[in-house]
Amino acid sequence: VNQILLFLLVLTVCAILYNKVHQAPSVLKNETVDLESPEEMEEEIPVVICAAAGRIGATVAAISSIYSNTEANVLFYIVGLKNTIPHVRKWIENSKLKEIKFKVVEFNPMVLKGKIRQDASRPELLQPLNFVRFYLPLLIQKHEKVIYLDDDIIVQGDIQELYDTKLAPGHAAAFSDDCDLPSTHEIVRSVGMQNTYMGFLDYRKQGIRDLGISPSTCSFNPGVIVANITEWKHQRITKQLEKWMQRNVEENLYSSTLGGGVATSPMLIVFHGKYSTINPMWHIRHLGWSPDTRYSEHFLQEAKLLHWNGRYKPWDYPSVHTDLWENWFIPDPSGKFKLTRPES
Repeated sequence: VNQILLFLLVLTVCAILYNKVHQAPSVLKNETVDLESPEEMEEEIPVVICAAAGRIGATVAAISSIYSNTEANVLFYIVGLKNTIPHVRKWIENSKLKEIKFKVVEFNPMVLKGKIRQDASRPELLQPLNFVRFYLPLLIQKHEKVIYLDDDIIVQGDIQELYDTKLAPGHAAAFSDDCDLPSTHEIVRSVGMQNTYMGFLDYRKQGIRDLGISPSTCSFNPGVIVANITEWKHQRITKQLEKWMQRNVEENLYSSTLGGGVATSPMLIVFHGKYSTINPMWHIRHLGWSPDTRYSEHFLQEAKLLHWNGRYKPWDYPSVHTDLWENWFIPDPSGKFKLTRPES
């Protein structure tokens, strides 16, 4: 009896050991997955921003503000022309921004050949990088959703919140309506800023009237875009935009109008009635429209994103609310880019 009991005990111990040995790999595998999955599953937020000659300080300030106000996994796509790329790369790698994740992308201005009508009144609006937003799918390959930002912005909120903007089915992009925020209406009226299609399109032209869009339709600002790249490709948005650029070269449909919206106008046409909206506090604009018209400080503190669209930029003089912008400015290690201030 004792021998039988001893034999059964040995069998039991062997069975327990066998189970432990053969279960160990799957337990370790699960633990490994659990440990690694937060990083692996953390969604990457691609942010596209341009770095134009003479304005790289703006790009750096925008990136600095985004990076400092989020814990999200942000990947910056910094788009420039060939001559600006070494400068922006050196600036980032020799500053506190050296820890950011970024890719520098060269934009080939030859894609715009024959598509831009010269306009002497606002030559700065014809810079090639103003049209980068038209070509997002060509620049960004692996992402379903992308944020595009103008360089003359700073972000005071968590960029994750903007990225989480919901796009309705069938919409390739989300923008901010120019009529969406009552707090900005007084500013708009006081500086003569246009916020309807009449301010951007020339309704004297038959090609514009044929669109059937009321001139009083509220416009939107494409300086902040949340884009669905898959839908953008499906609807051939880039081809549509290029078509209206070409028509403007031939018919002068919008480049001489009040808004001067050489890059805005094609987007107003292509996306009319087919876009989602961004939370208004994520695009407080017109800060660069006047050198002395100001928002209340309390309102600006509540804002998630500030945009100095217009002629009066916060790195130049005169301009307004420059203190908010300078909070995020990082001096140029090469000394090439300098702020313009009264004392200078």
